[in-house]
Amino acid sequence: MDFSQLLPELFKGLAAFTLGNAVMIAVGATLIALAVVKEYEPVLLLPIGLGCVLANIPLTGMTDGEGLFRVLYNAGIRTELFPLLIFIGVGAMIDFSPLLAQPKMALLGAAGQFGIFGTLILATLIGFPLNEAASIGVIGAIDGPTSIFVATKLAPRLLAPIAVAAYSYMSLIPIIQPPLMRLLTTKAERRIRMEYAPRPAPKRALIIFPVAVTLAVGLLVPEATPLISMLMLGNLLRESGVVERLSKAAQNEIINIATLFLGLTIGSTMSANSFLNWDTIGILALGLIAFVLDTVAGLLFGKLMAFLSRGAINPLIGAAGISAFPMAGRLAAKMAQEEDFENFILMHAMGANTAGQLGSVMAGGVLLALVSGLIA
Repeated sequence: MDFSQLLPELFKGLAAFTLGNAVMIAVGATLIALAVVKEYEPVLLLPIGLGCVLANIPLTGMTDGEGLFRVLYNAGIRTELFPLLIFIGVGAMIDFSPLLAQPKMALLGAAGQFGIFGTLILATLIGFPLNEAASIGVIGAIDGPTSIFVATKLAPRLLAPIAVAAYSYMSLIPIIQPPLMRLLTTKAERRIRMEYAPRPAPKRALIIFPVAVTLAVGLLVPEATPLISMLMLGNLLRESGVVERLSKAAQNEIINIATLFLGLTIGSTMSANSFLNWDTIGILALGLIAFVLDTVAGLLFGKLMAFLSRGAINPLIGAAGISAFPMAGRLAAKMAQEEDFENFILMHAMGANTAGQLGSVMAGGVLLALVSGLIA
C-alpha cells in the first residue's frame, strides 16, 4: 500500500465526522464543564459527559457489538444491574429514623409524586405512547436509578434522554426549586420553627422497618420489588450494626463503581443519531414540567399541613417530598435558615425526603404494573 492509499485510512474518522457529532460533543463538553466548574453533581455529570464525547467520535468501535460501552450496556443497563447496585448504596446512606419518628411525613412523600402522573397524562395528550409517557413522567421524581429502571422496561429507545434529564435536573435542584419555594410560600411561613423532640425510633424498629417495607411493597406492587428490596437491603446493612464492612462498601466502593459505569454507559447512548431529534426536546421539556409539578404539589400540601396544624409545620419541607436524597432535604433546610438563621428544620425535611425516596419507587412500580398490564 503506497502513501496515497494510506492517507484516506488515516483520515477516515474525520471524513465520517458530522455536524451532529460536533453538536453532541459540545453537549458532552458542557456537562463536563458543569461538573468541573460549577460542581453540579460531578459524580454523575462528569462520566455522562465523557461518555457522550466518546460516543460521537466516529469509528472507535466502542459502542459496537463487542465494544466497551455495548458490553457495559448489556451487562449493567439491560439487566438493570447498575441501578440496583446504586440503590444498595443509597439505602446504606439513608437514615429512616426521622420518618419513623414522624410518620405524617409520608404524606409529603406521596404528594411529591403528583407530577409523575400529571406529566404522564400531558405526554399522552401530546402524542407519546402510554409506555413512553409513563417513563417520561418518572423523571419528575428526580430519581435517576428509578427513571432508568422504568425506562429500560417500558421505553428503552428513550433511555438516554430520560436518564440525562433525570440526572441533569437533579444537579439543578438548587436553581429550580428556590424560586418555586419563594413564589408559593410567604416569608412568615418560611420562618415557621418546628420543634423536633419526637421519641427516638428504637433499634428494633429500625431493623424491622426495611424488612416490613420490602414485604409490603413486594406483595402490593411486585414490579417495584427489585428496586425497593435493594434499597432496603442497603438500609438493613446500615441499621443491623453487625456488617459494618458491607455497609461501608455499599456506601463507597459499590455505589461509586456502579455510578461511574452507569454514567459512562448512559453518556455513550447519546449519539447524534439517537439524541438529536424532537422527541429528546419534548422529553427534556416534559421532564422539567414533571419536576416543577412535583415540587409545587409538595409545597401546596405542605401549606395545607401548616394550615391544619395552625402554623406548626413549615411548608418548605413539602419541596423535599421529591426523591432526590439528600439534596432536596438539605435545600429546604437551607431556605428556612436564610429567613431565620436559628430555624432548624433539617430533620423534618429529611423525614419528607426519605418518604419521597420510597414514594418514587412505589410510583415507578405502580406505573410498571399498570402500563405493562394495559400493553399486554
